[in-house]
This record gives sequence, C-alpha cells and structure tokens, in this order.
Amino acid sequence: MQRLAAACEAIAGTTKKLLKTGIVADYLKSRTTDEAAVSAVFLSGRAFPAWEETTLQVGGRSLWQIVAELSGSDEGELTATYRRHGDLGAVAGEVLSERAGQGLGVLDVEATFRQIAAARGPSAKAAIVRDLISRATPLEAKYIVKIITGDLRIGLKESLVEEAIARAYGGTPADVQRANMLVGDISEALRLASEGRLAEAAMRMFHPLGFMLASPIESAEEGLSYFAEAAVEDKYDGIRAQAHVANGEVKFFSRTRDEITESFPELPDALAGLPQDAILDGEIVAWDYPAGRARPFSVLQQRLGRKRVSDKMLRETPVAFLVFDVLYAGRELVMDRPLRERARILDELLTTPRKTLNHRGHGGSQRRAPVQGALAFDAEQHAEERIAEASIIRAPVFRASSPEELEELFAAAQERGNEGLMIKDIDSPYTPGKRGKSWLKMKRELATLDVVVTAVEYGHGKRVGVLSDYTFAVWDGERLVNIGKAYSGLTDGEIAEMTQWFLDHTLEDQGFRRMVEPKIVLEVAFNNMMQSDRHESGYALRFPRIVRLRPDKSAEEADTIERAREIFEKQQA
Repeated sequence: MQRLAAACEAIAGTTKKLLKTGIVADYLKSRTTDEAAVSAVFLSGRAFPAWEETTLQVGGRSLWQIVAELSGSDEGELTATYRRHGDLGAVAGEVLSERAGQGLGVLDVEATFRQIAAARGPSAKAAIVRDLISRATPLEAKYIVKIITGDLRIGLKESLVEEAIARAYGGTPADVQRANMLVGDISEALRLASEGRLAEAAMRMFHPLGFMLASPIESAEEGLSYFAEAAVEDKYDGIRAQAHVANGEVKFFSRTRDEITESFPELPDALAGLPQDAILDGEIVAWDYPAGRARPFSVLQQRLGRKRVSDKMLRETPVAFLVFDVLYAGRELVMDRPLRERARILDELLTTPRKTLNHRGHGGSQRRAPVQGALAFDAEQHAEERIAEASIIRAPVFRASSPEELEELFAAAQERGNEGLMIKDIDSPYTPGKRGKSWLKMKRELATLDVVVTAVEYGHGKRVGVLSDYTFAVWDGERLVNIGKAYSGLTDGEIAEMTQWFLDHTLEDQGFRRMVEPKIVLEVAFNNMMQSDRHESGYALRFPRIVRLRPDKSAEEADTIERAREIFEKQQA
C-alpha cells in the first residue's frame, strides 16, 4: 500500500496526463496481477468494482473522530488542518504519526474494506476502520481515507487508468475502455489485458453503463448549427434512468448508477416481456394517464428513494418510463451505431406484441404532435391494469430543419408542461459519460446551475432547529469553489430529511455552521450572475433559490466554473 500511496503522490504532483499515465503503468507492472487488479480499482477512486453493489457506508464524521482519536489532535487543530487542505485524507496524512510496525498490503486493505462493508452498524464499522488506519503509515492512511470517501483528488480519471493498463499490458486504450464498460470492473479488464484476452470481454447485465449527456444551448439557431439533421424530443421533467432487461428480470438504475427498481415496482413487469435482452435509456416521469402527459417533478419526488411504495401511492402517483434510446439488444452492444439505427432497433423492440403502449399516431417523421400521450386503453380495463400496461412509452421523435420549426416544437413542448427540447444528431453514436455537441438541450427559463453543497447553517424563525441555509459550489478543475448560498425552495419535509443527512455527514462542526461532505447536488436558479470577491469562484448569484434536490446526479456531474463563466459572458453580450 505504501508503493501505491507513493505513486498517488507522484500522480498528484504533475498536471501532465502522459506522465500520470506512465506513473500508473509503471506501478501496475511492478506488482503481481492480483495486486495490480485491486490497485486499479483503488486508483479509480473506488473501494470495490463498479458492478458490485457493495458499499462501505462510513460517514465523514466517523472518519473525522477516528483521525482525531488516533492522532491525539483536538478539534481546533484538526479544523485548522482541514481548512488548509479541504480534504480529510490529506488531514490524516499530516496529523497521524509514524510508528514501528506500520504498513499494509493492497490486498490486506481490500480484504478489510470487505469486512467493513459486511459489518452491521456504525460502531462495528468504526472499530474496523480505526484498526485499519492505526496499522497504516501516515501516507497509506491518507489514501485509505481518500478511497473510503470516494475522492482521491489527484487528477486521475478512470480513463487514464484504462490508458495505463493498455500501456502496461498491451492492447489499445479503446480496447481496455470497452472491456471495462462491458464487465463493469476495471480489475477484470486489467486481468483480461494481462492475458491478451480483451476481445473476450462480455456484457455483464445489471451493472449500469455511463449515460450520454447533453450540452445546453441558448437559441433555436444554435440548436441547428452543429449537425445537418436533427431528431427532436421533448425534454421531460423527471429522472434519467437506465433499464436492464435479461431473462425476464428487469432492474432500473439512476444517473448515479444506484438501483432504483424498488421505488417504481410497476415498471419491471411492463418490460419483462421484451423479445430479447436489452439496455434502454429513458426518463421516469410522474404521468397523468387520462391526459396523456407528464406531471411536474414535484409530484415524482414523492416516489423517490422509497423502499416500499404503497398501493395508494401507486394509484395516486403513477409513473411512466419514456424510452428514447437503446444501448444493448440481442446480445450486441449497439452504442457505436448511429442514432438513426438505434432508433430503428428501439422501435422494433417496443412494437413487438407485448404489454407496451406507444403514443397514438406517433411516427418517426412527424414534425409536431398536437397531443402528447393520447394513449390507447381498453375502456373496460381496471385502472390498475391500465397503469401496468401503459408504463412503458416510446418517446415521440420529431424532425426540424429550420429555427422556425424548432421554435414551434419548443412552444408545443412547453404547452405540454415539459421543460423544453432535446436536439440530437441522428448520425451520432452513444458516448457514455461524455457531454459534447451531439446531444443538445434547449430550455427557456431563469439560468440554472447544478451545484454541490459544501456547508450548511441553521435557519431562523420556524427553521431555527434545522439546517436550511446551504452554501454551494461548482468545480474548478479538481476542486470545488463556492459560488452562492440559498435557503428557499425546499419543502419542510425535505429540509428535515436533509438536516439529518448533514448531521450524519458533517466534516467540521463550527457551531452554527457545518462543513459537510460534498455529495449533495442541487439545481439552483438565479436572476443573473455578478463578478464578486465574496466567493472563491469570483462570481455571485443574484436572488438564488433552490429548484430541487438532484439525487439522480453525483457530485462529479455538477457544473463547472467554465459553465458559470459562459452564463456571465452571455449576460454581458
């Protein structure tokens, strides 16, 4: 583990990607295959391979207390060190002392991580973590804590680890990347590379693939400026979801790659009859079946995060899965095919006789749909049966060849209560995790940013006992820089729930204010943006308010300082 930690230090010490890749490759080649495989997972910022559902469930506050106890530091000393580094792993590396007999192997750490994951209750987990860190050198402890928190902060993305594997064992980075994507396990991809068997990687179902992302645009003219032919869809106000269907089993995953099937128990049965195994991309929305249209996101929020959904909630808040893409079908990964081909495959999948309803009158060549979701029911069916049969809907696709046509589609989408439009290059492949100009999103509203909460404060008046004032940040490279503060927009129930989360994930208790683990993402609206020295980002938001919590997004997916700069510059134009 000491060698891995030393390699991490060297990686953090350079900004050159080729040098980072070389350091990783040299380290991997110096270890046994077993050690290199585990190290590849750790270097990707994870304790376990991506496909596994295993989690450590160790809170930041617990780690803080363990580091304080083992180092003998008081709260003031630890707080001062944290303010210098902004990273609990770096704090551990500085305040812990070197002692004789310390030192761990990578395989020892991996085995202990599995013990932590298997332990029940915070006390049992904390005892194992304390023993692990006490046996580690300060440098090892630094990176053990970083892996536990899932934040290495050394400028090393998983794609660079994939490149290093190719460099160390042969094959191309694209071969390693594809194998890793198929099996959902970079350690297995490393083993395949070391044996010259990357081509043998097979799709492992029920591990979520990365989602293709869209770039925001400001006008209809811009929406048609990047590619010749555009497929146009409504932008729905729900949560992005990936459905995996194999051997009659169906699971749904969110953008954060968490399984969310339990929150939507009516959806799996509606997909179980697909004629072949498939991975589908779409949006789960609260759905008004009589009107055939999506309901506001605030309605869907009642269903999110629930382990059990009552029959009453199923009746009162039905949902639909609007499918707009296919990633895998018939034992073949189809992401590299152009969107026009994937659309044909998807249409064939969903039009095979089964319990799936489509939008009445929808055709791929339509330019506009006068009614969204005019769904066909058997009038004598019971309401419960209607919901089950209408749960899976092929998202309508329109075409636009001029800004005027795009504006018409945009106005129609907003009349249907949807956010705006998605504009897609019909010749584009599906690129997981990438935000380019092949998919565009067009919304007309106050500017919004997806931000990460970094600190919280107790409120005033009726909110005096809850943490309701949130300071939030955007990414500037590998670090978060604060850009604003908001206290309005969430319900009392949401604030109460988030208060408990923030209490459990406090990194530094400053009394009235708490520094918290940067994991909660918010969508924040504001009237305009100003340059300001008040925040580290150099910008401040005028009249910010919270639009909604974004549990479907990981902190890494929050907006960047570059996006904030774009918004500011467009205001000045």
